[in-house]
Amino acid sequence: MTPNSPLTVAVHQSNTSTFTMEQKLERLDRDLSDASVSPDILVAPELFQSDYCAGDLLPDHAAKADSFAEAVAKLAQKHQCCIVYGYPEHSDDSDKMYNSALAISSEGKVLANHRKLVPWESYEREWFGPGEHLTLFELNGWNVAIVICYDIEFAEIARACATKGANLIVAPTALTDEWDVVSERVVPTRAFENCVFTAYANHCGPDRDLNFLGGSCIVGPDGIDLARAGAEDAFLLAELSPDLLKEARQHSEYVELAPQIKIVNRG
Repeated sequence: MTPNSPLTVAVHQSNTSTFTMEQKLERLDRDLSDASVSPDILVAPELFQSDYCAGDLLPDHAAKADSFAEAVAKLAQKHQCCIVYGYPEHSDDSDKMYNSALAISSEGKVLANHRKLVPWESYEREWFGPGEHLTLFELNGWNVAIVICYDIEFAEIARACATKGANLIVAPTALTDEWDVVSERVVPTRAFENCVFTAYANHCGPDRDLNFLGGSCIVGPDGIDLARAGAEDAFLLAELSPDLLKEARQHSEYVELAPQIKIVNRG
């Protein structure tokens, strides 16, 4: 279903690996205060609360997740903006945590919590268990799906979000500079092949032994960038048009026809 009104999306990209949690909140507050247009939703990177490479400090950050969420809720209320950000989530039923993303409404209420479906390689798999469910929520008439980093690199996951009615996929991420193809080609492809807007929020700069690409972007359902960051701190803004969404879907049969395709093995 196509939304009736535009949605303004912001993406927060920064190198906050040396910041305290309080300093990260101050940076978000400053970005929202300085924005030329007040966004309806802001997306911050994967594991934004803790930093991606926090390692042994992850359990301590998971223990502080509730207090950080309360502080984000106050910011969301102050700026009348939904905020989506990554954090380490404590698990009651496992010796591992979850690599999660929380969506908090402009009223300061939790709208959704997504657990990363596909932890990436040994570092994440040491600390985090896999999530089991797609995550969608409604915002101002828009159906918003949350995925985290590696999730969006699987065509099946993005397609599942689209078939469940997503108009916008938001993706907190932690993409290093050796994988620029993901930001520059894979993310626009996911937007194009599923006729959805996509907001991809990355870290930038060094964090321990990794260097993050930056390259955050907001992409239209036609696969064309609406906004794209370089390698430095950035705050992206874009208005998502229901008309562009409708036009893209009128000219694409990918989502409609894909379930009907039958593969015949002629070997």
